[in-house]
Amino acid sequence: MRLILERVLQGLAVLLAVSLITFALAYLLPADPARMVAGPSASVETVQSIRRELGLDKPFWTQYGTYLGHLVQGDLGRSYKQSSSVTELLLSRTPATLLLMLGAIFFELLLGLSSGILASLNPGGWLDRTLMGLSFVGVSAPQFVLGLLLLYLLAFALPIFPLGGYGTPAHLVLPALTLGIGGAAWYARVVRSNLLEVLGQDYVRTALAKGVSRRKVMGKHALKNALLPVVAMVGSDIGFFLSGSVVVESVFGWPGLGKLTWDAVRVIDVPVILGVVLLSAVMIVLGNLLADLAMPLFDPRVRYD
Repeated sequence: MRLILERVLQGLAVLLAVSLITFALAYLLPADPARMVAGPSASVETVQSIRRELGLDKPFWTQYGTYLGHLVQGDLGRSYKQSSSVTELLLSRTPATLLLMLGAIFFELLLGLSSGILASLNPGGWLDRTLMGLSFVGVSAPQFVLGLLLLYLLAFALPIFPLGGYGTPAHLVLPALTLGIGGAAWYARVVRSNLLEVLGQDYVRTALAKGVSRRKVMGKHALKNALLPVVAMVGSDIGFFLSGSVVVESVFGWPGLGKLTWDAVRVIDVPVILGVVLLSAVMIVLGNLLADLAMPLFDPRVRYD
């Protein structure tokens, strides 16, 4: 409970800092949200009226203080462009992004762990070099290039999956795979490196010398210790996938938070941008907290006093 309380207090400080920095960046933007709301053909008087109505004519600290006061009450404001509250917009888009996040984590764990384990079985061999080469390509490839390539190969050339959209498990596969490949590449390299380090320790060599099979040593001892960094990485990925899927959601027409963010950035819809950033920060804090709490399950030596 003490650990949770400390993490919550740290998380509140992080959220306050994130809100201040994001609000300041939005305030310093050269674009005028009032002009974006009014339209390019609106008169100067109309733009000034909208600016006063939105409170954009007030000093920075006054605007931020007003926003913070509403935020404490759970009010994220209203969208400048869409006549609805930011909370309603976030709630309507979050389920799709959560589904995409779970799919991406599934693929990155499936591909990353299996590749790392296979590569560590014969270090320096052809399979090791092949898998590590593919992981390098997966880390380096831009997501939009990877997404378009998967769309062409698996949706156009071989019409196995839909070209885009949302609603069925088949629609989830390609965007989740696109997001998961980059993480899988990192996981493969981390798991391979940790497994090779663990397999070289004395207790593993002793178990092998006593006749314990390599498969049993790998599954019961080495793999469990090698997965510790992966737990922390999954916690960070929760926040990343919740907010960092802008490109993938745009490519595949996925109606989640990423596409909402992109639409808000195009029209300088500051309340929506702030809401998405704060929600992402909350999920990152919660993801790291869950990773900290799950760490003792994998390593009994970890204790929180």
